[in-house]
Amino acid sequence: MADENWMRRYVLKAGQKGKKGFEIGNIESASQDALHVSFSIEKSDAESPNDAKVQIWNLSDQHVKVLESKDCVIELKAGYGDKMVLVLVGVITSAITTRSNADRITELSVVDSYTELRDTYIKVSLNGKVNSKTVYNTIAKKMGLPIKFGKDVKFKKVPNGFSYVGKAKNALHKIATFNKNSWSIQDGIILVAVPGHAVKTSGYLLSEKTGLIDIPRKITISTEKKKEKSGWEVKYFLNGAIGVNDTVQLKSDRASGYFRVHKVTIDGDNMEGDWICTAQLVRIK
Repeated sequence: MADENWMRRYVLKAGQKGKKGFEIGNIESASQDALHVSFSIEKSDAESPNDAKVQIWNLSDQHVKVLESKDCVIELKAGYGDKMVLVLVGVITSAITTRSNADRITELSVVDSYTELRDTYIKVSLNGKVNSKTVYNTIAKKMGLPIKFGKDVKFKKVPNGFSYVGKAKNALHKIATFNKNSWSIQDGIILVAVPGHAVKTSGYLLSEKTGLIDIPRKITISTEKKKEKSGWEVKYFLNGAIGVNDTVQLKSDRASGYFRVHKVTIDGDNMEGDWICTAQLVRIK
């Protein structure tokens, strides 16, 4: 991992849906020169959308104009060498450009699936006894988002049909509450899980040999329902393949076992420092 950490690479795409945008970064290879970029991405298993801050130095006027356009979509892949993973996709909610000495810095605020959550008002009328999975799929289709379910999610029958008019995210909350499920959106995909359970059951190994750094720190994690549980905070070199509600196998002197990813923060700067993920883990019983 130490050698790979010197081959940091990113590719950033931006543009309005259906319109020509632009692409910057190490497009051809990790050794290709690229504009200075930094990013801080926060993802959690909450219903509220994930967000991020991205800074780009010395963009052209044309590229800045694209980023300032209404509901501009951004995608960021990051990794090492040929191993890049999508770490961010979302809508730019703010683009502010300032000067710092000879540099011009554009700072972006990004929200995952912002337009789908903001603009999708739906009307659903499913009569008779309805399987909850049908309701989930209907809502996801109207939002224009793919949906994935944890393997242990069970779908109750809605005895008297399902009717709803209003924001799609509230319909998701309604059917999830009925099934005692949790849901979140991760990189444009709706994930539905049993609360406290992972969506992916196969685990990523986190150890010193696979990028784990520092000593795992015991923490108290607060959930959306204001419940507290103990967990571990770990840091590792950027691995965008490890996402929220994934399973990880942690191997360290301080803590070992199988855990679910409750929250992860991805921080990086292609000109200085290491690319680091900081994750909050909850033990899988």
